[in-house]
Amino acid sequence: MMQILHFKFCVLAALLAWGVGFAVAAELGLPPLPHPAHNLPTPGSIALGKKLFHDKRLSADGSVSCATCHIPEKAFADGLTVAKGLGGQTGTRNTPTLLNVAFEKNFFWDGRRATLEEQAQDPFINPREHGFKEHTQLIATIRNNQAYRLAFKKAFSVQPEAITMEHVTRAIASFERTLIAADTFFDRYYYGGDQTAMSEAAIRGLALFKGNARCASCHIIGETSTTFTDNQFHSLGIGYRKIEQRLAKITTHFAKQRGKPIDHSILSDADVSELGRFTVTLNPMDIAKFRTPSLRNVALTAPYMHDGSVSTLAEVVELEVYYRSLESGQPLILTPQEQSDLLAFLRALTSGKAAKQATGIKQVTNE
Repeated sequence: MMQILHFKFCVLAALLAWGVGFAVAAELGLPPLPHPAHNLPTPGSIALGKKLFHDKRLSADGSVSCATCHIPEKAFADGLTVAKGLGGQTGTRNTPTLLNVAFEKNFFWDGRRATLEEQAQDPFINPREHGFKEHTQLIATIRNNQAYRLAFKKAFSVQPEAITMEHVTRAIASFERTLIAADTFFDRYYYGGDQTAMSEAAIRGLALFKGNARCASCHIIGETSTTFTDNQFHSLGIGYRKIEQRLAKITTHFAKQRGKPIDHSILSDADVSELGRFTVTLNPMDIAKFRTPSLRNVALTAPYMHDGSVSTLAEVVELEVYYRSLESGQPLILTPQEQSDLLAFLRALTSGKAAKQATGIKQVTNE
């Protein structure tokens, strides 16, 4: 029996790799790709997920798709301060990249969803994103489309009347788990043993990153792989000053809206958005805390932070240095050369695959 199961897995892996370019084996520098037991990918489900991801018909007015905010040519972010959705409405949060999202442990800036499948359902019924009032409207659109009926049958062996949101989100998540971009200058140097892969400046930056700058305390570098995040929530104080004097009023107002979907409150109210992880836990210690993002491909995904308020990587470095000083109670001072070296290291975290696909973004070199 075990031999049969092993054979089936090998066949599936070969089909995935051959049919859709799916990364079965881990790329250099990344851990093994996780495959949730409840949603093992197939070529059919991945292809369907890609179609759903790019389809603007899956919005209330036919103008918005997942790819509207997660643009392939912009490293699956959008380059905007905060996302724009239905009718040009703006939200309150910066769009994170979907590159390597398969390795995330929680989703959205406040971690309110635990899986990609759960995350995928929310934007469809957010008034400022896809704008459907109910998921049933989206399902009706899909069931009335012959191509989708055939695609869902191929992917999940399901008849049109039995198509559900679970099938939709499983397909989208399967596609998103193929968006792998590693094998960077850093990976080739640190994990591949190529001592010429990174510039001298980037090598000095790596030493600072792991040492005096203390960046690796949150953006952890493992012995055999790294996603450059501790999957925890921290506060840099960004945006907090705007609500500090009104905090009691804002938290009380939010608490009264607990019957309303959290994402509706967050994307429609800039004050509530600044509460961060608190909106999920209601723990006062979580106020203004946000998820530690991965630094992979960070040079391609400006602007930065949960609200998109930091425009450049240089500003990010200055802000992080200030935060580390406050956190430790000791001033952390980096010379201009050291800051430049840190920036060189951060640019070395760019996947060649992602950089090649990017347009309208300054290309990253090993300098």
